Amino acid sequence: MTNIRLPRADRSIESFHLSAPRDFPEKTDAAMNRIGFSAAHVVSDPMADAEPWLSAAIDWEATIAYRERLWDLGLGVAEAMDTAQRGMGLDWPTSLELIQRSVAAAKARGGALVFSGAGTDHLAPEAAKTLDDVIRAYEEQIAAIEAVDGRIILMASRALARVARSPDDYAAVYDRVLGQMREPAIIHWLGDMFDPALAGYWGSADLDAAMDTAVAIINAHAAKVDGVKISLLDKDKEIAMRRRLAPGVRMYTGDDFNYAELIAGDAEGHSDALLGIFDAIAPAASAALVALAKGDEATFHDILAPTVPLSRHIFRAPTRFYKTGIVFMAYLNGHQDHFTMVGGQESARSTLHLAELFRLADAAGLLRDPERAAMRMRTVLSARGIDA
Repeated sequence: MTNIRLPRADRSIESFHLSAPRDFPEKTDAAMNRIGFSAAHVVSDPMADAEPWLSAAIDWEATIAYRERLWDLGLGVAEAMDTAQRGMGLDWPTSLELIQRSVAAAKARGGALVFSGAGTDHLAPEAAKTLDDVIRAYEEQIAAIEAVDGRIILMASRALARVARSPDDYAAVYDRVLGQMREPAIIHWLGDMFDPALAGYWGSADLDAAMDTAVAIINAHAAKVDGVKISLLDKDKEIAMRRRLAPGVRMYTGDDFNYAELIAGDAEGHSDALLGIFDAIAPAASAALVALAKGDEATFHDILAPTVPLSRHIFRAPTRFYKTGIVFMAYLNGHQDHFTMVGGQESARSTLHLAELFRLADAAGLLRDPERAAMRMRTVLSARGIDA
């Protein structure tokens, strides 16, 4: 049995005994009856001579290898989203290179599932003066992604949140942008707990009023909308919106607190998934979706139930720092050789937070090599002044 010394909130140190990992397959070609996108992280290059706060140095080989792993598990890749630190360390030129490389890798596999984020992040919010400025910014990114035959996730725009004065302004922008789409897009409604600059999106701080506007826009352009990803961490809001969508428009849950029950669904429907947590729990997510497709809902919940406390911990407030936990899981499980992040965000969570993440990952059976995970946890604790 592998043991490690972990810090506790009362400043004591406990001896923690790791459990055996659950036996999840690393590859599958089994059918799934839910679409499961993982919003994938990028792997930083710790050997690059670059200033982490000023420029993003990416280990491209490791980054694409991680996407290959997700595809092996039957998951789709939601590329260049906030999980990849988009707009939070990853600028548009680097995001576009990431998209180009990822789409090329998907083509080489015969068309693995990948949708890519198109936003307005190359336009500084303070530089946006009119709705036309926002529209042109969206058009530039959409054209660049479609030029490599990429599919679009239409990301929420900080610039639009800044310049819009009413719900009608949102309708005008989305009408123009969606009308030009080559293929149906996924609309992303990202709550301000993930990005404070998006407060009041859709023209109102009242979520019910905002939802009215979003549903009206989406349903008016249903032929151009594959689905909507809602990231409000409020299952009741998601279910309410899901029931109002036009036929054929999918709901992709972005609720990293309640995803299991939302994916399972109810008598009136279910959500597909586009989740940051699927990056950290990919083998479990894959196995659970395969079980659900076989009609084995008990196994689906047995697999995912212990991952929910881990996800709620990783995404706890301030939620925008969840990416630290996602990358830490990849490091513990050997998918990258270091715990270094774009923007230096490995420092965004406390040592106690990382220690609790380790306990919860162990409880979910997600530390696939306990000895390696313990060794890497000790390395991080030692760097932070704790003898483990």
